[in-house]
Amino acid sequence: MKISILFPKNEFAQQQRKALAQLGTVVYSKDRKEMSVRQIIELVKGSDVLAVDPDIFGGFEKAKDRVTAVIESLPNLKGLPLATTSFGWIDLEYCKKRKIPVCNIPGYSRESVAEHTLTLLLCLAKRIIISDRKTQEGKYKLEMGFELKGKTLGVIGLGSIGSRVAELAQGIDMKVIAYNRSPRKQKGVTMKSLNQVLRQSDAISINVGDSSEAEDMISTKQFNLMRDGVIIVNTADRKIINEAAMAKAIKSGKVYGYAYEAEDLTNTPLAKLDNAVGIKCFGWYTKEALDNLMQIWIDNIKAIAKGKPQNVVN
Repeated sequence: MKISILFPKNEFAQQQRKALAQLGTVVYSKDRKEMSVRQIIELVKGSDVLAVDPDIFGGFEKAKDRVTAVIESLPNLKGLPLATTSFGWIDLEYCKKRKIPVCNIPGYSRESVAEHTLTLLLCLAKRIIISDRKTQEGKYKLEMGFELKGKTLGVIGLGSIGSRVAELAQGIDMKVIAYNRSPRKQKGVTMKSLNQVLRQSDAISINVGDSSEAEDMISTKQFNLMRDGVIIVNTADRKIINEAAMAKAIKSGKVYGYAYEAEDLTNTPLAKLDNAVGIKCFGWYTKEALDNLMQIWIDNIKAIAKGKPQNVVN
């Protein structure tokens, strides 16, 4: 069996490398730098298991077609273990037709991303990042913030990360309401419809999972329902929010601040708006989360190699 891991060998512990070597021939990428599709196909030729990280394909926004092109070159592929929780960068329908299980890494960065989300909520409420940017440009002025204590946080998507965001928000005495597509219960959280969450929240955290159905979930109609001066943090997928509509909502004062993560922070109507805080995706990047990621990823690779895939998303 040949296992190709598009991730550098030196980022696995020696014990982990030994465990993988027991499965068969293991090939690693030299580093995490972007490679051409042709280079990747040559590296992974004849693979039975292809463990993939989006960085090798140029990031989430470039990856889907490139990953599919590589998979097409592998007639005996038994599984595709991802190095991420998100799976929107994979053509799940194509993999389903080929009967190739796609396995993600659920929950590995739950605490890291939840803390990251709360940090961004605080930064928006206190105008920390916005004030710092203006200071660096020599344009400092007092920025009026507000306290989160006693305010209402609306969590959209009460899954692994969203539920932890809700817990942390209660820790600073916020009231928490939430919307989830399937029924959920959580201590201290009042479940509402999506429209009720949008109408009643002073701050909103977007935590829905990967789904084509979620694209443009928040657009002009939804912004019109919101309270004036709402702050919004999106650590899920940028496509959930229509960015042209968000730009208008920021300019009108409907949205007081928006923080989001994306690879391309230039080609967007939000690029030059003071109250839009766009950052690269790094909320997951902590020692603890990476330790969790590597172990779950290895477990997923081993499960596919043994014909018993786990954490399958397609």
